[in-house]
Amino acid sequence: MIGRKSLATLAVAAAGSLGATQAGAAEKVDFILNWIAGGDHAPYYYAKKMGLYAKAGIDLNIQQGKGSSMSSRRTGAGKNPIGLADLGTALVTMGKGARMVAVMNVYANSPYGMYWLNSSGIKGPKDFAGKKIGNPPWDAARQMWPALAKKVGVDPASVKWVNIQPNAKLAALKAGSIDVTTSFYNIHHIFKRVLGKDMGFFPWKKYGINPYGNSIIVNIDYLEKNKKTVAAFVAVTQKAFATCVKAPAPCIAALVEANKGLKAANETENWGLVTELMSDKVSRTVALGYFDPDRMKADHKLINTYFKIETKYAIEDRYTNEFLNREIKMPKIDRKSAFE
Repeated sequence: MIGRKSLATLAVAAAGSLGATQAGAAEKVDFILNWIAGGDHAPYYYAKKMGLYAKAGIDLNIQQGKGSSMSSRRTGAGKNPIGLADLGTALVTMGKGARMVAVMNVYANSPYGMYWLNSSGIKGPKDFAGKKIGNPPWDAARQMWPALAKKVGVDPASVKWVNIQPNAKLAALKAGSIDVTTSFYNIHHIFKRVLGKDMGFFPWKKYGINPYGNSIIVNIDYLEKNKKTVAAFVAVTQKAFATCVKAPAPCIAALVEANKGLKAANETENWGLVTELMSDKVSRTVALGYFDPDRMKADHKLINTYFKIETKYAIEDRYTNEFLNREIKMPKIDRKSAFE
């Protein structure tokens, strides 16, 4: 692993080089998303359309993903040099030997949430006992359920888990074949649209379970050989996210233009929810994308407690804030947030 001081020097040098195309041919970078493109990915498409990555010497190829497990495995194995993944999932993958480091968080708040029908009589997590919770068996929220159950005073074994594919959760909940489900907050608007006033919800953060969510991860071997490229990628991306918070319309337009079939109205709602996930005290006062060391230790402890970790590693070696511009902070959002 490269040293912190060398990373800091590198980040400054790379930041200084932005604004002028780097000498020689642009570096080809295959960046894999955590999922198929949606509103939460708009800044990458905006920065690419505006030529910001190209100007920084990066020929960016954005690849669609099929879950954070996949993007973590591919990045950790070096099949993709840079990826996007839920940080908890990435930390678990690191524990299986994946060689990668997190360089910027996108979701400063955990996107994990619980949904149910108010008409079922459920009023909160204490009422989950004896109920059926539906989600995929590999779902990270399912694995960390004991941590939430402990926080809210429910026996973790008192619920029945039902295997449901991600795209079947909402239909199963509405049909009554399950009582509760988990979902990422960035599609909260879809649940609300379908369930209306009958929707019950709380974010895990409300009860003190708040691991970092989607984060940019980089293969360690690639980072050691292509430090300037990684620094430039983070610099462009951090700035693009801040820009899109302030003026989302051009970013959503770039996303929709590049991904036929997406609707601007839906992705704009998605992006609004993402801005809530991005905003916390640290992102607003230290830097957008900054990893708080104490929270990273807590996340690492949480993962080690509830997942089987085969390869031990020091959390300090698996993330860095060195490429982040401290002058770029999360802008104030003009909406009521479920996370404040």
